[in-house]
Amino acid sequence: MIERHILKELLNWKEKTNRKPLIIRGARQVGKTTLIKSFSKSYQNKILLNLEKTADKRIFESFENISDIIDVLLLKFKLSPDKTNELLIFIDEIQESTAAIKYLRYFYEEYPEIHVIAAGSLLEFALKDVENFPVGRVEYLYMHPLNFREYLNAMNHEYAIEHLSHIPVTPSAHSVLIELFKSYAIVGGMPEAVKMYVEEKKIAGLTRIYESLWETFSDDMTKYATNKTELNVMRHIVNTAYLNLDARIKFQHFGNSNYKSREVGEAMRTLENARFLFLIYPTTEVEYPIRPDYKKSPRLQFLDSGLINYKNGVQAELLTSGELSGNYSGYLIPHLVTQEIMSINSFSNTKPNFWVREKSQSSAEVDLVVHYSGKIIPIEIKSGEVGKLRSLHQFMDRVNHNFAVRIYGGEFNIQKAVTPNNKKFWLMNLPYYLSIKIYDYLELLLSNDLN
Repeated sequence: MIERHILKELLNWKEKTNRKPLIIRGARQVGKTTLIKSFSKSYQNKILLNLEKTADKRIFESFENISDIIDVLLLKFKLSPDKTNELLIFIDEIQESTAAIKYLRYFYEEYPEIHVIAAGSLLEFALKDVENFPVGRVEYLYMHPLNFREYLNAMNHEYAIEHLSHIPVTPSAHSVLIELFKSYAIVGGMPEAVKMYVEEKKIAGLTRIYESLWETFSDDMTKYATNKTELNVMRHIVNTAYLNLDARIKFQHFGNSNYKSREVGEAMRTLENARFLFLIYPTTEVEYPIRPDYKKSPRLQFLDSGLINYKNGVQAELLTSGELSGNYSGYLIPHLVTQEIMSINSFSNTKPNFWVREKSQSSAEVDLVVHYSGKIIPIEIKSGEVGKLRSLHQFMDRVNHNFAVRIYGGEFNIQKAVTPNNKKFWLMNLPYYLSIKIYDYLELLLSNDLN
């Protein structure tokens, strides 16, 4: 079992006095079922259901009140009625039964002492068909592929974990951490691929796993699509979108197709609901709150960088390269850093944004902006140790604070910087492997006084 950071949130949920049924949301194969089955071992009594099994599904669809369902479950799993206050019920693949989803509210209202967790890979689609969804009577956690911290845990690399946790990181650990991050950048964060890499230490052996995962997502499109046209558009997107990570995209004629903007946009949003890919939109804001501009062209973000490496056929090239730089890495690194920052958020479905300032003859673009302590902090991501910061300077000239971040291939440091317009600011240089610790380091950065 790979230790996942979301486990801490599950333990907090378990101890709540006002606990609600918990829905774990996430794409296929990110480890939801494995995590909950492991978590269930902390309970003396548990009922584990999989609604892809007809017998389990029938329980929720054959009775008309929650008390009958509880009685049947206790009888089936040979549990006495006085054990309900020590009981976990895990309902896996809950999207297979809209009745089961509706019953979550009655678990909360009539049996609050029972701990209920539900999970499902295609849950977003099932929720649209549920009448009287239990709004306010359930809570959510979002699960992502493994991030770098979890990858190190899978590698059982205690030295690296210890130094990653130390703020600021010690310079002596840099060479080890950057090499480990390089392997993580190649393998990605899909649990099955990481597990096999840990066991065999060979990238070549992962081909079958990546292909199987990709085919699984492709096959799921028949469940997502509402008509044949949408199915064809989604197939086109899946077959071409991974080639479009180096620039913002246009829906109209996406991937050299004849598809219209509306068709591509609807298909993209359907794939986003499946959490296969994400549309990362720009903002023009320099003060909180960050408002995405949905009229501007977005960037594409996929579920996992390892899958994209495989589809682009660059894993061997990255493996033999001396460092994470070069043409492909120029957009692999921003993709992976974005994936890392998204993995931190377990409580909501929000996505990061990037910043643009567009004029008729010129444009400026900062790779990411995040909100911290009432400020919008710009993050520039470089594939090597150097790189121009022209767009970041334009952002800093407009913002009402003095803090910026560069994520790059060099060592950690904080330096005084100045824009061409003579605005002074603190620039924190973070090595790639500290992306997962961005908010801890922002606290460190904001403690600096520019005077």
